[in-house]
Amino acid sequence: MIFEIHPGTNISHWLSQSTARGEARRQWFVEEDVKRLADLGFDHLRIPIDEEQMWDESGQREQEAFELLNRALDWLERAGLRAIVDLHILRSHHFNDANEPALYSDPAALEQFADLWRDLSAFMKERATDKVAYEMLNEAVARNPESWNHVSGYIFKTLRDLEPERTIVLGSNQWNKTYTYPDLKIPEDDHLLLTFHYYNPMFVTHYKASWNEYRHYTGPVQYPGTPVPAEHMDELKQLYDDAETRNRYYDREVIKQEVMIASEIAQKTNHPLYCGEFGVIINTPSDVRQRWYQDMVSVFDELGIAWANWDYKGGFGIFTRDLSAETGIRSALLG
Repeated sequence: MIFEIHPGTNISHWLSQSTARGEARRQWFVEEDVKRLADLGFDHLRIPIDEEQMWDESGQREQEAFELLNRALDWLERAGLRAIVDLHILRSHHFNDANEPALYSDPAALEQFADLWRDLSAFMKERATDKVAYEMLNEAVARNPESWNHVSGYIFKTLRDLEPERTIVLGSNQWNKTYTYPDLKIPEDDHLLLTFHYYNPMFVTHYKASWNEYRHYTGPVQYPGTPVPAEHMDELKQLYDDAETRNRYYDREVIKQEVMIASEIAQKTNHPLYCGEFGVIINTPSDVRQRWYQDMVSVFDELGIAWANWDYKGGFGIFTRDLSAETGIRSALLG
């Protein structure tokens, strides 16, 4: 059975990157959300999960978290949607770690990572292989690409030995960037989905994002073109020594050429390609957001790439956090 997907979205800040527990966590994502997304035309959801939510420090399951995941997979199946379960953050690996995560240097951390997937496989292996896929890890950040190749190869073999026909999702090093694809060791396998993430140019996609170094610039931004207008370059140079490099020109053709790095390798290795995250924060002016999304989706359509925007509701969302309103990008995503 083939795991085939096209447009999707991310269910963020539910079982990942959230301190909500109890009723607040239960109400963040409910069956009505699944029905809404199916009605909009999505055919799959990417569900990030974090180790600290799913397991205690001794490796025992947090029962309610597993019940919530199980219930969500039931909802998706009833609605005719597929799911990618993404192990997003580990205790030994965070994509925003200032230092290299322990996962790449500590054999015990790697074995613990494998144990998490052994447990997830035991939990989900009865799910149809055309309905649920496993994403090994979100946004690897190894200093040495061979470190990620070693880790991903070990986890891939662990899962493949357990489930010969399950689709496994493999991303590239350094935040799933396309430019690291030439260094990625890709297994020969009939049930492998390659993934990348795309957030260029950062001055546009992360405009005033509080957690990101690009937050220091608060002047106007534009797309297409140089993200920061020429008349504001003096301001930019006061903030960043490499202002000229950061303020590269972007339009649809530039985006396509960057995406093609991954696309050409996927074609050469005969694997489907998936953009598991892309998006523009709601701080960015609406017209700029819409133009960027239109170009992104048109590139995906041209190159035959499945996708899931970041995210359903939240800082980049299709809807506001409380679902009281749309944010103006639905038509750019779905027509």
